[in-house]
Amino acid sequence: MTRTNRRSFLKLAGGGVAAANLGGLAGILASGRAPAYAQATTVHWLRWNDFVPASDQLLRQSILPAAEKALGIKVNFETVNGNDLQPRITAAIQSGGGPDLIMLFNNHPHLYAASAVDVSDVAEAIGAQQGGFYAISKGNCSAGSKWLSMPFCIVGAMIAYRKSWFEEVGYKTFPATWEEYRDAGKKLKAKGRPIGQSLGHSFGDPPTFAYPFLWSFGGKEVEKDGKTIAINSKATVESVKFMTAFWKDAHDDGGLAWDDSSNNRAFLAGTVSATLNGASIYIESMRKPDSYRTEKGAQLKTDILHSPLPKGPAGQFGFHTFQSHILPTYSKNQKAAKEFLTWMHTAANYEKWFVSQKGFATGVTTSWEKSAMWDEDPVMEPYRVAGRLGQIPGYEGPPSAKAAEVLSKYIITDMYAKAIQGMSAEDAVKWCEAELKKIYV
Repeated sequence: MTRTNRRSFLKLAGGGVAAANLGGLAGILASGRAPAYAQATTVHWLRWNDFVPASDQLLRQSILPAAEKALGIKVNFETVNGNDLQPRITAAIQSGGGPDLIMLFNNHPHLYAASAVDVSDVAEAIGAQQGGFYAISKGNCSAGSKWLSMPFCIVGAMIAYRKSWFEEVGYKTFPATWEEYRDAGKKLKAKGRPIGQSLGHSFGDPPTFAYPFLWSFGGKEVEKDGKTIAINSKATVESVKFMTAFWKDAHDDGGLAWDDSSNNRAFLAGTVSATLNGASIYIESMRKPDSYRTEKGAQLKTDILHSPLPKGPAGQFGFHTFQSHILPTYSKNQKAAKEFLTWMHTAANYEKWFVSQKGFATGVTTSWEKSAMWDEDPVMEPYRVAGRLGQIPGYEGPPSAKAAEVLSKYIITDMYAKAIQGMSAEDAVKWCEAELKKIYV
């Protein structure tokens, strides 16, 4: 028998070859030599730190090992704060190297169209298998016939609210209009229970509040042609005036400096009565039912309900945080990355991750509305059809890189924030118009 010397063995072990693939240490020693294995392709996957930590844990411990085994690749799974994703992709593209798959929010793929691999082959196949994509999936991720990124999920934005507190001020069901919501909020704030709303520079809650608010009053940044700036209108000015009074009457003043986790903490601590959010607050209250309680000692989860945003003079709208994955052209592992995307989105594999979200994120195709998961908890029911209710930033204009730039610079959000901080409604709208001209004209 040929001997395996110490140097050869250490070289083998240092190469990271899994013992499971070799039949264990005994198999190596019995054969007297290490089998020849090709160098596995590594796909570097960059995502946010999920607001449902159990899902990241599931990926690391179960789903990704299964993908590696099935595809014969390695997946380097990295997570960062959601606000750090856009700086990371910008730096990677500028340097010509970085992660192979990068998660982006909302319509941001349009900003990187020239540096995106066309993933139409993956997207079209998955869409055909799963009932077709929602309009917001195509709008956020495609330009013409090219899919700039692969849609991954929709984080529905609904108002989480304290059922008993709203009943105390006369609302047995959630307020149907902004006027009613302002009335309820004013009464609740007088009791030391204000509405908590993020309105700073954070990717999720601020824009998902500001954009639908604008649309519900009839305001819009551009016309349908995507070129004619339309923000400076009577409808927009009225929306800003209403927001300023609404904020003063009903909101926690600190919201201008909050990020996407601040309102979660405030709600769970019992210091705010309602907040626009994904389902992460409710999911956290279920995960630790004895840690979060009402002022009467009951488990907080029993006093939480969800509702879409109220109606305005021009109707009811929503804007849901959207996630997709872009494959940059600099990647040297494009084939493996596409194979991984296809594997991940295959229904049997994606379902494991989807169920772990417990409704915080829903699918990007219509088939996921039918999941049995939704039938388990009626409190989560409003999130089931989030994909049907959302509009794309830039509405009524078409999806575009310019609309994505407006979103990434928080221009619409800042228009409201400036008025809340003391600028007149008219001047805040004029400021916004000037900023839009820098982008659209």
